[in-house]
Amino acid sequence: MFAITVSEPGGPDSMRWTEVPDPVAGPGEVVLDVVASAVNRADLMQREGKYPPPPGASDIIGLECSGRVASLGEGVDGWAVGDEVCALLAGGGYAQKVAVPAAQLMPIPTGVDLVTAAGLPEVACTVWSNIVMAGRLSSGETFLVQGGSSGIGTHAIQVAKALGARVAATAGAPDRLERCRELGADIVIDYHDDIPAELKKATDGHGADVILDNMGAKGLAANIDALAPDGRLVIIGMQGGVKGELDIGALLRKRGSVTAMGLRGRPVLGPNGKGAVVAEVTANVWPMIADGRVRPIVHGSVPMERAAEAHTTLEGGGVVGKLLLTT
Repeated sequence: MFAITVSEPGGPDSMRWTEVPDPVAGPGEVVLDVVASAVNRADLMQREGKYPPPPGASDIIGLECSGRVASLGEGVDGWAVGDEVCALLAGGGYAQKVAVPAAQLMPIPTGVDLVTAAGLPEVACTVWSNIVMAGRLSSGETFLVQGGSSGIGTHAIQVAKALGARVAATAGAPDRLERCRELGADIVIDYHDDIPAELKKATDGHGADVILDNMGAKGLAANIDALAPDGRLVIIGMQGGVKGELDIGALLRKRGSVTAMGLRGRPVLGPNGKGAVVAEVTANVWPMIADGRVRPIVHGSVPMERAAEAHTTLEGGGVVGKLLLTT
């Protein structure tokens, strides 16, 4: 098969479309003929040598894909050769074939085409595992997503709205703020402004019950300030650095909590494993997509062999939703 390989850590030009050995399905795994994959911020970090795959995972970039089942490993049931699926991956998506644990497969949601489905697993599993399974967001609460026009953000706005939450979103330009509003955000805030002050103004001083943050250290103090009493801050990214100062006194006064949740490095099985997340997403999010409450947001697509162009586009800013790579 052919896949995107990285000659050495660096910029987009370090990626090459080259021939590599075909994957083989081990016990509990299937091999997929990949139809499409999608670009995530984590992919850029891996290309730069800053986010290596977990032990045992493919060193090929790519955290999600869609395709057709090509072969089944020992002990796999419930799936058949030819089934059209999408999958959450620990790596290997930028390729014509990929081996994946069967527990991480999902059917294609009703009303979604096979290519578009490639952009759903990573955002759907990240959002559900963080704002619901960890953040316990419920109807009537206020939810804030930092970076509302991103792939994660556009999905999180819609899921939170479908759950009955009041949704706030940040973005850095008027057109992206308007896009957040179109997707269901009740409150939009330019992230160049004072986010806690603007959020409190819009919520009569309450703040956010749950915050989904991709910045890490840079946004830590502001996020604590923006939390409501008993609020939950869930950090999923480090775009703003890895070390920050935490005001424990402020957190205590609010009875707040801070959680950092990764997805890629989780085990496949177990109560907090990727298989459990995938099962919850299939049961809870796919019906939201089927009835139109949540829509996949796709910025555009390019052939997989031109993945460098997609990385350059994402790095340049202005992408709303997901960028897809097609085989």
